[in-house]
Amino acid sequence: MVKNSFISVIFQEKKEENCGSVEFQVLCFTNKIRRLTSHLELHRKDYLSQRGLRKTLEKRQRLLAYLSNKNRVRYKELISQLNIRESKNR
Repeated sequence: MVKNSFISVIFQEKKEENCGSVEFQVLCFTNKIRRLTSHLELHRKDYLSQRGLRKTLEKRQRLLAYLSNKNRVRYKELISQLNIRESKNR
């Protein structure tokens, strides 16, 4: 539960600043991924949710790749704040 409270605090701070920023979009995708992951732990055969999770992961990965190319410092900060592993390609 500590991660969820931390993310909700970031979510409230970022919501007021800039909703279109890459960091905000990655944050929203991360929240969605964590929600879908907890759902799939209970419902293992929910294939539509599995597909949605894969699509969301791909979208987040593309945004993180874009951010790492544009600004490496912001990318490192974001993955450390959200406890996301760095991409295998990097």
